[in-house]
Amino acid sequence: MNYDWETLTRGVYRCRLPFLDVTVGLVHGRTGVLLIDCGTTLSEAERLAADVGELTAAEVSRLVMTHHHFDHILGCGGFRGSVSYAAPPVARALGAGLRETCSEAVAYGADPEEVDRAAEAVRPPNHQVWHGAVDLGDRTVRIAHPGRGHTDHDLVVIVPDDQAVVFCGDLIEESADPAIGPDADPAAWPASLGRVIELGGEGARYVPGHGAVVGANFVRAQRDWLAARI
Repeated sequence: MNYDWETLTRGVYRCRLPFLDVTVGLVHGRTGVLLIDCGTTLSEAERLAADVGELTAAEVSRLVMTHHHFDHILGCGGFRGSVSYAAPPVARALGAGLRETCSEAVAYGADPEEVDRAAEAVRPPNHQVWHGAVDLGDRTVRIAHPGRGHTDHDLVVIVPDDQAVVFCGDLIEESADPAIGPDADPAAWPASLGRVIELGGEGARYVPGHGAVVGANFVRAQRDWLAARI
């Protein structure tokens, strides 16, 4: 295995990529394999694809990208056989805004040649969505936009089970304080986190875009931390 995959519940995994500690999620269903976010480079994507094959004996058939930041989307060209879902700003970041997306990746330390290779392979999402569902045969995974926060278009992925798993993208961060950049909406963010808890429930496991898996109390504490800074 290239990465250290943590089992969250039946058929649900996640790993933390070494570059920027980005979380990638994986849901293995009876009729498909869903990846949540895909890293920055094709090298990362190739290693992820190899791990998926080892874990599931299958290829990635669905891809959800949680938001438009480069570390969550530029590896998408490594999964050209998948059907992809993302909010409309992700399509812009991989289209008209691709040069800016790549420049930001290089500014954060990504290898320029690797970024160029990723850029040549990117493709826009097949489905531009705010809410939706992905049928994996034995379970249906929900996609939801709980509101503005880290960006104006953050998506979360809710995997039903006895203990639900919610992949939160960068609406939640555990290994550092929430990243409040120029495209964030700090005033709306706390209410969005309240809706994330409603979507998952008190007993869910919440998977941040960066850092360790947390519970509802952590999400609530991060909501309150953000609210105190409005």
